[in-house]
Amino acid sequence: MNPEIIKNISLELGIKDYQVNNTLKLLEEGATIPFIARYRKEKTGGLDENQISRINEVYTYEENLYKRKEDIIRLINEKGLLTDELKEKIMSATKLIEVEDLYRPFKEKKKTKATEAIKLGLEPLAKEIFRENNNIEAFAQKFVNAKVKDVNFALDQACFIVAENISDNANFRKYIRNNTYKFGSIKSTKKKNAQDDPKTYELYYNYKEPVHFIKSHRILAINRGEAENILNVNIETNIEYIENYLKNKLIHKPSQKTAELLANSIKDALKRLIMPSIIREIRNELTEMAEESAITNFSQNLKNLLMQPPIKNKTVLGFDPAFRTGCKLAVISPTGELLHIDVIYPHEPKNETEQARKKLLDLIENYHIDIIAIGNGTASRESEAFVAKIIKETKRKVNYIMVNEAGASVYSASKLAQKEFPDLHVEERSAVSIARRLIDPLSELVKIEPKSIGVGMYQHDVTPKKLEQELGFVVETSVNSVGVNINTASYELLSYVSGLNKKMIEKFLEYKKKVGKVLNRQELTKVFSPKVYEQAIGFLRIPESNNLDKTSIHPESYVIADSIFQKYNLNLNDMGTKKIKETLQNIDIKELANEVNSDTYTVEDILKSLISPLRDPRDEIPTPILKSNILTIDDLQIGMELEGTVRNVIDFGAFIDIGLHDDALVHISEISEDYIKHPSEVLNVGDIVKCYVLDINKEKGRVSLTLINHNLI
Repeated sequence: MNPEIIKNISLELGIKDYQVNNTLKLLEEGATIPFIARYRKEKTGGLDENQISRINEVYTYEENLYKRKEDIIRLINEKGLLTDELKEKIMSATKLIEVEDLYRPFKEKKKTKATEAIKLGLEPLAKEIFRENNNIEAFAQKFVNAKVKDVNFALDQACFIVAENISDNANFRKYIRNNTYKFGSIKSTKKKNAQDDPKTYELYYNYKEPVHFIKSHRILAINRGEAENILNVNIETNIEYIENYLKNKLIHKPSQKTAELLANSIKDALKRLIMPSIIREIRNELTEMAEESAITNFSQNLKNLLMQPPIKNKTVLGFDPAFRTGCKLAVISPTGELLHIDVIYPHEPKNETEQARKKLLDLIENYHIDIIAIGNGTASRESEAFVAKIIKETKRKVNYIMVNEAGASVYSASKLAQKEFPDLHVEERSAVSIARRLIDPLSELVKIEPKSIGVGMYQHDVTPKKLEQELGFVVETSVNSVGVNINTASYELLSYVSGLNKKMIEKFLEYKKKVGKVLNRQELTKVFSPKVYEQAIGFLRIPESNNLDKTSIHPESYVIADSIFQKYNLNLNDMGTKKIKETLQNIDIKELANEVNSDTYTVEDILKSLISPLRDPRDEIPTPILKSNILTIDDLQIGMELEGTVRNVIDFGAFIDIGLHDDALVHISEISEDYIKHPSEVLNVGDIVKCYVLDINKEKGRVSLTLINHNLI
């Protein structure tokens, strides 16, 4: 490993060299990021998954950059053109684009106007133009021949070489790139005769904004409009200012003929070679930053959605609304088993309201339904009104909740759903999914391709590979932070467990099918290789066991846990009791770590697991809002205080479910009285928030909210 790269990463991330070095060694040895973050804290200094991932990402980039530098130095050296100064410049460059700029003059060129002029033997003439020869026309006369018809032709052709040399100058390119980024503006206009009937891109028909100010979501919107042939997009800058900069650098004898030639070459270089390239580079950079922002935003939202607390010990009725095809119903047990499937037609065109009413009441009574989970798609609010009316007639205490059904149809039509429920129709499977994502959001949502879960912004406009990698990482860290039940985990859930691959999962499921139930972690040493066992076993748990296998304690640390039991006169039966909590909560961890020959990170995690052996990080998050009556836009008034659930966090605000047909928007300016750069600084998907009605547009069915109490009533 390159010590210089390690030092650079340490400085960039604000951590110590040993943390970077140890993390890279562990990754090199085949350790997974979740395993390192959870069970190797003593080596990394307690780095979390995101920091470890960033170390890996930066090291890979820096290593590739270093290799490219070495390749370029070798290529230039092979031509006998490498100098110590050039080598130093290449090695000290911090970005790939800077390295490529330095290599540009030495690169083998394809056929260009300059290469054709060089073939004509005009390179010496171009050099004399740069030197501002006092008698350039007389000098040019020497090059007139059968192919070079006259002096003017010779000078014109030589100027193509001059223009290309100006374009290849790394210092010039760096200056122009920085100047354009700082002072240029991105401009979009509607293309002539472009069809944009919904006026999706109306904001950008004649739009202009400084490059360094433009927000990520606007970049992606403009890019999409351009890709759909609606918009023309360009970057405008003060070309005259840049021209003058180059003239000051290159023209020292303004009275000479060479001044005119250099000025023309500068114009040609800017128009034909430099600016198109620089604009392309800046737009690529803007797009990369916008993609990164969109992916980060989506990732944060996805993580918060996956980590929503499960609704425990409740029988749920999944309600997939529809008009013509009827509302599909699925009764799901507290453990996620399908108990009953049905369909009712309370809406148009059938309007079988009474039959639907009776069937729903019977299901509630017969299956002791606790919660009705209604999908938020077509006919959702009509279904909500129907359900709210029915539950008033029940003898049981029944609540309902609107569930985001994004991705449910994707799952329902998948091979996985077909395998799980071969006898059900697509819509019936969707009702099952809606109920299950309330009972255990994580276990259900891992079955769906992450980008199909509707908590992103412009996720279809970013590089698919980048999005898939980041979202896969989010799901992986979420699954491993919660842990999975060895005996109930699905293939999809297991596929995100640290260290497990397709082959190992299939081998494990075959073993489980054979034995019926895994009784202890030790059994899996027969199934997994030592490395896979090490990486995965801490995240595979047996909740019903009466030993350490129910906890997140890794088997490698069982001996430490046993030492703690002995020291404080405790045993396995004390786990999770008031006694063990009182005994262990105020001890000196550093002193205990020394006594049991361990480290403070491991000991602290063991103590937490002994105090709460079945601890689920999701339990610390407020549960979703359950309702028993309906809210309409007519019930609202400006300033009204409401409670809502954050459904999506985006660059310019957040969408909050307050019980209406569509989620209401709170703009970033109404989230906090303090200045914030992004809504995610304050809000997360799933948050339960107190909000106030700021504006009501009944014609469009839109409501604007504020989280700031302006005392509008």
